[in-house]
Amino acid sequence: MLAVFQKRYLLKLLVKREVSARYQSSFLGLLWSYIGPACQFFIYWFVLGTILGLHKEVENFGIHIFCGLVVVHFFTETFAAGTRSIVRNKSLVAKLALPREMFPVASMLVSLFHVVPQMVILIAGCLYLGWTPDPVGMLALVLGFLIAMLLGTAGALLFSAANVYFRDFGNVVNILHMFIRFSVPMIYPYSIVHTRFGEAAQYYLWNPLADCVLLVQRAFWVGTTDDLKATEAKHLPPDLLIWGIGMMGIGFVMLIIGQLVFSKLESKIPERL
Repeated sequence: MLAVFQKRYLLKLLVKREVSARYQSSFLGLLWSYIGPACQFFIYWFVLGTILGLHKEVENFGIHIFCGLVVVHFFTETFAAGTRSIVRNKSLVAKLALPREMFPVASMLVSLFHVVPQMVILIAGCLYLGWTPDPVGMLALVLGFLIAMLLGTAGALLFSAANVYFRDFGNVVNILHMFIRFSVPMIYPYSIVHTRFGEAAQYYLWNPLADCVLLVQRAFWVGTTDDLKATEAKHLPPDLLIWGIGMMGIGFVMLIIGQLVFSKLESKIPERL
């Protein structure tokens, strides 16, 4: 992994290439990075919040759900694009002598690049509702995205190598994405977990992505509500930051495992392609 960042100029070129390819022959170009999230925000807010009436249960429901969408989309995009990255760039993998981990890492950085427009929309919505940043919230934000980054990159390393051997792994990732959005407190509040999940609720926070969503909600959504302390007490678990630090440690372990597995399979990647 260190070799990837030692050749930063190549990594930068790969990221630029990926971003340019996404908006090639597009009239609006980068504006789509703002239009897409804005439409998503409106659809979830209108359909789930207004039509289904979830505004009554969760204050500022649009912000609540969009906090989850931003970090979950970052993870799933990193995981999915990283899984396809080796196969998609097989001509470069075969011809150039470069660390092959560079392709999954470049996919993560491209996903991080596309988080920026979503964050702009989220912050604008929060500021409109009277949000002001606080140190605990900013720490929670960093922890949330760091966990998603570590886990997404670890998954991308594992699955990108496996996808070279069996293309089924790309489909496995797509199926996993269907479950992820319902396994985190995004379209429902954390406060209903204990009543709806029963005995399984005690294991809920062992899902790192659930912690990611809660951390980002602490950073933004909680600060837009009328009573910050009451919202935090009702809708967030105690010791959330401690859970976040623990999940970050697990993320580092998963990244090391992903790197070791990738290194084991890397030598046979060109011939399998």
